[in-house]
Amino acid sequence: MMIETIAPWLGLLGLIGLAGLAGIKHPVEKGRAGGAIRLLGLVGLLGFTGFWIEGGGAAGAFGAIGLWNHQNPKLANWGKLGWLGVVGLPFIAAHFA
Repeated sequence: MMIETIAPWLGLLGLIGLAGLAGIKHPVEKGRAGGAIRLLGLVGLLGFTGFWIEGGGAAGAFGAIGLWNHQNPKLANWGKLGWLGVVGLPFIAAHFA
């Protein structure tokens, strides 16, 4: 099947979550909206599931959401890529079903 062929490569999407680490060096200004959604960047730790669940590592892309509404437009664009983490959720759900 095709899904078994691409599952290991989908896990590489989790590397996008590493962009969320830029928020440590360049934090979002406290007055900017979206503080609650930036906490969802912690969900980027789901990327570690890629060690146990093939394709599940793609959920690690959620870590980039921590850059949502960043004052630096380049970093804010990386935050939009964080929604690619949705690709890994079916693999995690299938593992627990």
